[in-house]
Amino acid sequence: MVIRNMDLWFAEYALSHKHPVNKKIHYICVPLIALSLLGILWPVGFTHVVYANLASVFVVLSLAFYAWLSVRLAIAMFVFSMVMLSLIALYQHYSSIPVWETSIVVFILAWVGQFIGHIYEGQKPSFFKDIFFLLIGPAWVMYKLCPSPNRRLSKEKY
Repeated sequence: MVIRNMDLWFAEYALSHKHPVNKKIHYICVPLIALSLLGILWPVGFTHVVYANLASVFVVLSLAFYAWLSVRLAIAMFVFSMVMLSLIALYQHYSSIPVWETSIVVFILAWVGQFIGHIYEGQKPSFFKDIFFLLIGPAWVMYKLCPSPNRRLSKEKY
């Protein structure tokens, strides 16, 4: 296994995400996949403690990976994760439809969108090469869509 830093992960991910249609699809579908995955994991609880569930465990493990790449990235992904978990909690509170049911529909539709994007791209998704690209995708989208005055790298680099 090759040990990569954030720059190498993003550069390699960007190689199969150059087509403008594929990028736009990813900007929509990647966050929806992340949100819906957490929604699918949300009902799997461990104790009677309110947010002790598989979604929270997945977020903690993901944040450890992001922190290994970059503390700044981990902080950004922490905020993104907390927003997603909060949306799921709100949905669960106000909706009569179980969160996992809606999440499965969103998950499937967003993945269909992703594969349509890769048809435009003419390349297979990065995670076929390395499963960790499933964690890089949300970070790459966050990096591309969220401006930062302190960013040391150009947005156009990836």
